[in-house]
Amino acid sequence: GAASVVVGHPLDTIKTRLQAGQGYGNTLNCVLTVYRNESVAGFFKGMSFPLASIAVYSSVVFGVFSNTQRLLKQLRHGDPACAPVLADVALASMVAGFVSVGIGTPVDLVKIRLQMQTQPYIEANIKLKPPVPGFPVYRGPIHCFRTVLQKEGIAGIYRGAGAMLLRDVPGYCLYFIPYTFFCDWISPDGSISPNPSSVWLAGGGGGGAISWATATPMDVVKSRLQADGVYLSKYKGTFDCILQSYQKEGLKVFFRGITVNTVRGFPVSSAMFLGYELSLKAMKRDQTEANP
Repeated sequence: GAASVVVGHPLDTIKTRLQAGQGYGNTLNCVLTVYRNESVAGFFKGMSFPLASIAVYSSVVFGVFSNTQRLLKQLRHGDPACAPVLADVALASMVAGFVSVGIGTPVDLVKIRLQMQTQPYIEANIKLKPPVPGFPVYRGPIHCFRTVLQKEGIAGIYRGAGAMLLRDVPGYCLYFIPYTFFCDWISPDGSISPNPSSVWLAGGGGGGAISWATATPMDVVKSRLQADGVYLSKYKGTFDCILQSYQKEGLKVFFRGITVNTVRGFPVSSAMFLGYELSLKAMKRDQTEANP
């Protein structure tokens, strides 16, 4: 989990700026603007909170997925160790996606607020804050969390939860299903656990790239909802954000950052799944690999 955050956070910052910020023509322009105004440190804004919480988040998501799948196998087939079935993997993925929102929404909100707080807010040609590098609104993740909680309550901390639910429930299906079956397909017969190269390919290309590419439209909505409120609030909710974004910028707005999301999905998910499988393998080291 920690490896995936460090690997993916610079691209995550670029993705968030493209989706919720203003004045960036394209990905390269965004990268150059962030570097020019905020140096290398600008790419790692808001990383500490996801880094600190990723252990809990990853444990819950992967634990819920694995245990739900094991339970379904036991109930439906009488054997928790039998080969995966599409329906079981899909249901386990949906449950994992649903549960992840409870932990992930506050973490994402703090991350996005910290990533976006130096952005100028321009509405109706009225500049409310100085341009980048502006004065930070929050001193750090704890101050950000406390400020949002004091001003907006629990509802503020869970701002964007609806959009995240619409992103993560189908997103985790397209995350775990390709990974499970692609990994099973390219792993040698008789092996207890897949080899690292299989995990790297299945997790990155099979799971990460596909799920993040298809999740981009709702990811844009979630980013906008959670960034909204640094200076003032424009959106009343998920549907209002979708409507306003479409009216002002057209259908293409929902595909902002799709290239960055897809590219970022490969190393992030590869690191995540590789860490997961190697951890399980280390804990099962008393079991010997069976040869075909």
